[in-house]
Amino acid sequence: MSIATDHSHGSHGHSHHHHGHVLSAGLLTANEKQAAAVQLTAAMIALSLLALGVAWRWLAPNEESVSQLLLAAASLIVAVPVIRSGWHSLRHPSLHGITDQLIALAMLAAWATGDLLTAALLPIIMIFGHVLEERSVIGSKEAMDALARLTRNHARLITSDGGMREVDNIVLEPGDLVEVRAGDRIPADGRVRKGQASLDIAPITGESVPLEVSTGMEVFGGAINLDGRLEIEVTRTGEHSTLGKVIALMQRAENSKPPITRLLERYAQQYLGFVLTVAAIAWFLTYNDQIMLAILVAACPCALVLSAPATAIAGIAVAARHGILIRSSAFLEELADLTSLVIDKTGTLTFGRLRLQEIRLTGNVDRDAVLALAASLGAASSHPVSRAMASLISHDAYYPLTNVREIQGLGVVAVGSAGEVALGRPELFEHICVGAPSVPLHDGPLAGISIDGDFVAWFLLSDTIKPEAADAMTELRALGLNRQLLLTGDRQSVAQALAREVGIDDVVAQALPADKLKRVLSETKNGFKPLVVGDGINDSLALKAGAVGIAMGAGGADIALASSDIILIGSDLRRLGTCIRLSRLCRQTLKTNVIMGLGWTIAIVALAGFGFLGTAGAVVAAILHNFSTMLVLANAGRMMRYDEPLTA
Repeated sequence: MSIATDHSHGSHGHSHHHHGHVLSAGLLTANEKQAAAVQLTAAMIALSLLALGVAWRWLAPNEESVSQLLLAAASLIVAVPVIRSGWHSLRHPSLHGITDQLIALAMLAAWATGDLLTAALLPIIMIFGHVLEERSVIGSKEAMDALARLTRNHARLITSDGGMREVDNIVLEPGDLVEVRAGDRIPADGRVRKGQASLDIAPITGESVPLEVSTGMEVFGGAINLDGRLEIEVTRTGEHSTLGKVIALMQRAENSKPPITRLLERYAQQYLGFVLTVAAIAWFLTYNDQIMLAILVAACPCALVLSAPATAIAGIAVAARHGILIRSSAFLEELADLTSLVIDKTGTLTFGRLRLQEIRLTGNVDRDAVLALAASLGAASSHPVSRAMASLISHDAYYPLTNVREIQGLGVVAVGSAGEVALGRPELFEHICVGAPSVPLHDGPLAGISIDGDFVAWFLLSDTIKPEAADAMTELRALGLNRQLLLTGDRQSVAQALAREVGIDDVVAQALPADKLKRVLSETKNGFKPLVVGDGINDSLALKAGAVGIAMGAGGADIALASSDIILIGSDLRRLGTCIRLSRLCRQTLKTNVIMGLGWTIAIVALAGFGFLGTAGAVVAAILHNFSTMLVLANAGRMMRYDEPLTA
C-alpha cells in the first residue's frame, strides 16, 4: 500500500524508487513524515465527514442530498493524495505504483457509478492501513530505535584548554578528544589515548565477554564502558562509523529485490492490464459495480511487494545485532547456497599479531631483566617483531637507552648501562661481530639479544590461532561447506601446521594477491560457489571475486570493507556459521511471505469475482487486503527474535 508516501517526491519529481513504504517512521525523511501526517489528518477529517453523512442518511432519510454532499466532500478530501500517487506512478512505473493506480481507478469507478460511500471509504482504509504498516510489527521500527539509541548520545568533549563540554555526538569530528566515564556509551569510533577499561561490546558484536582495552587500542561507538576512565581520540564519525554503516545499509535494504520481485516488476504493466480485463469481464457478466470494484482493490499486490524489503530489513537488523554488517542483498540470495570456503590465514584464522611463544636463555642472566631490555629496544623500531617485543612490558618500566640506531632489515643497536645492547635477526649478530649459538628450529619469526658483546637469549615468536577457529571450520562443514581451502601468503610449513590444527586439508601457501584471485576464479569455474573470507589488506581482489566475500573486523582495512559483501565487526569466526544460518532463515521467511502474498491476493480476487464479499465488496476487499499486508510484516518481524549468543 503505497498511497501514503509518495506525493512528497511527486512534487520534486526526483523519485527513482518508492521511498519509505516499509521503513518505519524511524527512517522517513522529514518531508515524508510531514506528508504522512498530512494524510492521516486528511483521512481523519474525511472519516468524520463520512460518519456524519451516514448518520444523516439514517436520521433524515428524506434529505438524501445533504448526506450525499457530506460523502462527496469526504471522498474529495482523500482523493487528492490518491490521484496524485496514481499519476506519479504512471510517470515512474514501479510495482508499488500498481497499487496506487488500482486504488485511484477503483475510486474513479465508484464515483462514476455514484457509490460515494465506497469512493470515500476505500482510500481511508488504505491510508489507515499504511499508517499501521509504518508502525507495524516489522521490527525494523524496533531495530531502528535500538540502533538510534546506540548512535545518538552525548559526548564529553575535552576542549583545547583542558576543560569539558557536553556535546551531542553528531557534532564530533575525527581528531576530537572525548572523555568516557564508567557507565557511559562510547560516542564514536576511536582510539584510546589514555586509561584502561572493560567494554561491553555486546550491542555491536554480540560478544558476551567484555573486551579489555588500554592505550592505543581501537574502540567502536556504541560500546559501553563498564569501569575505568578513558580518553578517546575520535577516528570515524557519522556514516563512516560502524553503526552509521548499519543504518545506511537498512536504508538500502528497502530496495533489495529478490528474483521474484524483479520478475513481477518486469511484467508490472501486463499485470495491470490483466486485472483491468478481469474486472471488465466480471462487470459485463454481472453488471454488479461492487464486484468490479472489489476485484480492482483485491488485486493490489502490496503484500507481495513488501515481502522482500520487510524480510531484508529484519535480516539486516538481526545480523547487525550479532555484529554482522550486510552490505548487499547477497544474504537473501547467494549466502544460503554456498558450497566451498576459501579462507585467508593472517588476521582471519589467526589474530595477525605476533606474541612471544618462548624465551631460550643462553647466558646466565635474569629472565625479567632480559625481557625488559628487549622491550626497551623493540620500542625503537616499527617492525612487527619489534612491536611485539615492545608490548611485553609497560612503557614506564623501559630501560633508559642512548645512541639508539636501527639497522635496516636487521634490528636495533643501542647503548645501555651495561654497554652496547642489540636486538634483531640472527644476521644482525654477524654484522656487529657477536658470536651467536645455532639458530633454533622454529616455524615463525625469531629474534636474538646480546649485551655488551655476549649473546644472551633467543625469542621465539608466533602468530596465535583464534581459539574458535577449529570449531568454526567444523561448523561450516556441517552447514555444507565441505570443500575448504586455506590460502595464504605465508610459508608452506607454517600454513600446513595451522591447517592441521583447524582441520583444513587443502593449502595454498606463498600466494600473492593475484594468485589468490586466480584460485577463487578457478573455484567458480569448477562449479563451486565460494565463500571468501579475509582481513582484506591483500584479499580485496579475492573478496570481490567470490560468490560472497566476508571481511573480518570493522578495524580491517577500508579497502576490504569496500570490496566485501559482509563484514564481521567482532572478527569472531563463529559468526560465519551465524551468517549462513541467518541467510537460510531469511530465504525461508521470504518464500513464506511470497507464497502468503500471492495466495492471499488470488484468494481475495476469486472471492470478489464470485460475489462472495457481499454488497460492500470493495470495502471488505480493502480490509482483507490490509490484513494480508500485516501478516507478511508480522512474519518478517518474527525473525527479529532470532538470537545466537556467543559464549567464551
